[in-house]
Amino acid sequence: MTHDSPTTDPRATAEQTRDVLRSLADVLDAIPAEAADRPTPCAEFTVADLRGHIVGWATAFGAGFADPNGQAPDADAVTVDGSGGAQLRSAADQLVAGIADGGAERDLALAGGMAMPGAMALSMVLWEYQVHGWDIASATGQQWSPAEGPLEASIAFADQMLTPDFQGEGKAFAPRVEVPADAPALDRLVAMSGRDPRWTH
Repeated sequence: MTHDSPTTDPRATAEQTRDVLRSLADVLDAIPAEAADRPTPCAEFTVADLRGHIVGWATAFGAGFADPNGQAPDADAVTVDGSGGAQLRSAADQLVAGIADGGAERDLALAGGMAMPGAMALSMVLWEYQVHGWDIASATGQQWSPAEGPLEASIAFADQMLTPDFQGEGKAFAPRVEVPADAPALDRLVAMSGRDPRWTH
């Protein structure tokens, strides 16, 4: 199995997620200061808002996977330091270490009382950060090219998770956007997640 192949091995998925987060950290580092108030494909978030969301939740997930009881801190309490890139890299390393120490075998408890199986949460993080990488790269005119294998794994995962309860007008995810079946994997993933791959600010 290659490093970039779709996998259900939590340690391999954690390493793929670390690669995504490290690449996204480079995108955060390259955001120009004047882009902070730009809109993003997440309609409710500016670039600055989305940066805070990305850093806060990555920090929470990394700490939660590393915690012996699976308790994640409050993502909203995390303050972005500078570009946030260093925080994202640190969270990526903590996530990998936590998974190596059994983080995927225990529930992950989020602030507010919600909990989910660790392996499911890990797959969700990989999906979310590939999409948010596209969100913030698109909003700031940068390239975003995650590896093909993890993208295909996240397409399969998202297709199962995005039931009508979660996706549609006024719900957590906007309706799916139609794209050709042979569209690039990143386009298919963001379209499935309610984004238009042709979005421009």
